[in-house]
Amino acid sequence: MYMTKTMLLGAALGLSLAGAQAGDWGNWRGPNYDGSTDAKDLPTNFSKTENVRWSVKLDGPSAATPVIWGDNVFVSSSNQEKERLTANCYDRKTGALKWSHQVAKGFRQDNRSNYASPSPVTDGQVVTFFYGGGELATFNMDGDKLWALNLQKKHGEFAFLWTFSTSPLIHDGVLYMQVLQRDTKVSGRGSDDNRSYLLALDPKTGKQLWKHYRPAKARSESLEAFSTPMPFSHNGRDEIVIVGGDCLTGHDPKTGKELWRWGTWNPSRIGHWRLVPSPVSGKGVLLACGPKGAPVFAIKAGAKGDVSEDKSSIAWHSEGRRDQVTSDVSTPLFYQGNFYVLYGEGRDKILSCVDPKSGKVKWATDLESRSLFRGSPTGADGKLYVQNHAGTVHVIDAKSGKVLHKTNMGDPGDDQTRATIAVAHGNLFIRTNSRLYCIGS
Repeated sequence: MYMTKTMLLGAALGLSLAGAQAGDWGNWRGPNYDGSTDAKDLPTNFSKTENVRWSVKLDGPSAATPVIWGDNVFVSSSNQEKERLTANCYDRKTGALKWSHQVAKGFRQDNRSNYASPSPVTDGQVVTFFYGGGELATFNMDGDKLWALNLQKKHGEFAFLWTFSTSPLIHDGVLYMQVLQRDTKVSGRGSDDNRSYLLALDPKTGKQLWKHYRPAKARSESLEAFSTPMPFSHNGRDEIVIVGGDCLTGHDPKTGKELWRWGTWNPSRIGHWRLVPSPVSGKGVLLACGPKGAPVFAIKAGAKGDVSEDKSSIAWHSEGRRDQVTSDVSTPLFYQGNFYVLYGEGRDKILSCVDPKSGKVKWATDLESRSLFRGSPTGADGKLYVQNHAGTVHVIDAKSGKVLHKTNMGDPGDDQTRATIAVAHGNLFIRTNSRLYCIGS
């Protein structure tokens, strides 16, 4: 048997197309840890009935982004009436429920979020779920529980004013958890000798590999961070980058040792500036977003030691609310060579396209939304996808900033829809307060 050049070319193209749609989304910011993917042929127009491959009703609301690996879609859920926090796995092709486990009891600490806000993480071998009450549970792909523990019981009661949320990270065979918290009691929780820390565990067994305490000069609520660790590599040096407590730090993945530190966006040490956006990297800089309309700072990669007083370590910074390049909650996206920064809090919800080397704004678009944006933008197929509190998804052209499509995927009266849109295997995965949609052309 032989194959002609045409047949070989066709086979190669088939493999290429298959590979283009084979990308998984194993953590809340996707395969590149920056909110982007190389996926193609994604729909621009869709609704609750158009281009829907399947949808399923969920147990209850959660800000968690779905993560997808192979034929598995992993989703955290809550149930307020039954005070149930669950880890769930759905079939990627059909939406059928493969397995579900109640991990803990409880619902929320305050009225702005619930314990199921953190996104799960998977490396294709195990999947780990974390909940704001401290519960950490890991399963294999078939849903067998491998281990579970509660961070508060093992490492001390959390000291947060709001419901704690950070998503776990699995990178190079290590599970990382960060707890950046107050150093005093708050509302009777925690203790007066609390310490913030970065924790490394064996993802298959839960065995602690190391624990690194991470000090900061911030005060009161400004010590609280709801960000997620990010793996980063520059000039052959691997590190885990974390942000919170008025500063940005890089850590040795093998020991947790601090490699460098920059801060601060809060020189006057305002005490109520909790931090939500996670760090993101692109073109040799790392972004740190000050909260509540503060500037965005681009810090040059490759720093050593404390570079807080070294002005040359800053590639650029925005003017914050004055030039509309700021973010209180949403984590910026790096896609096709640009940063996309969303400020979803004010009267005008502004999405800005920013040059990573200079900080110059290439375009800024008012998304004309009455509802807040607390999810983060996703970049794929030349488009940006982002969902507001009401569950309305906006599709924006990445080059021009033109809004291409708006569609409400939520239910009437929905509010505080916070999940970020995931992209995997040629589909969009949109999680509202009550349903999970798989959208495809």
